[in-house]
Amino acid sequence: MRTLSEITAALDDLYPRRWAEDWDRVGLVCGRSGNSVRKILCVVDVVPATVIEAIEADCDLIVAHHPLLLRGVSSLDPAADYKGDLVHTLIESGMGLYVAHTNADVAEPGVSDALADRLGLVDLRPLRPLEGPEHAGTGRGIGRIGRLPEPLALADLVERAAKALPPTVGGVRAAGDPDRLVSTVAVCGGAGDSYLADATAAGAGAYLTADLRHHPASEHLARSGPALIDAAHWATERPWLDTVARHLSRLVDDVLVSDLDTDPWTLHQKSGVN
Repeated sequence: MRTLSEITAALDDLYPRRWAEDWDRVGLVCGRSGNSVRKILCVVDVVPATVIEAIEADCDLIVAHHPLLLRGVSSLDPAADYKGDLVHTLIESGMGLYVAHTNADVAEPGVSDALADRLGLVDLRPLRPLEGPEHAGTGRGIGRIGRLPEPLALADLVERAAKALPPTVGGVRAAGDPDRLVSTVAVCGGAGDSYLADATAAGAGAYLTADLRHHPASEHLARSGPALIDAAHWATERPWLDTVARHLSRLVDDVLVSDLDTDPWTLHQKSGVN
């Protein structure tokens, strides 16, 4: 049986904390190092529903992608805020919490590798490689760009993405000529409109990411950039849970992956429909 410190060491080796952005908060959030870990739940978001899921499954550790405590707090009063309540619930349940966020985004394999695999992309390389001698030639960096085995019309690529990603109310939407043939695709798990220029410079025919905003997307298209495919934030990062679960299963026999849809949108209706 593994201890929490052994699991933490393995995760720190896969996703070194020094790879995280300066503003990020990654690593162990709570849990005593000597506690035994028999069962792990991997989640994108630490929210009441996923914490309940972990407790009901009798897990000892949650491994999450998004930080629960990203900004500084001065109180964990459980009556004042749901995050304080969750921290109390985790501790009282003997549950550990570990976060791998931007350090998992840039890892190889990382969040965007798992997304690219869902689309069947090959010959992957970073969309924006990590700089520095430690990362040269490693394939580490934000996003991925790869090649489709056979070119697809944009409409067919969108259909493939919709089938490959976990379902959400918002689904998948796209901007561009539906008949445009696409052979090279850029992807970025999570919010990716900061990398629109990188997708253009890389020669992508289409760019799949999440949380695309009106003005950056509109300006990108006006500059004849790649077609855009916009999916739910949770859906683009959920595939990575399978990756981290495979790594953890080498240490712990019972590793679960949460398929609870934590996308905040729960209703979709086309406007103008009578």
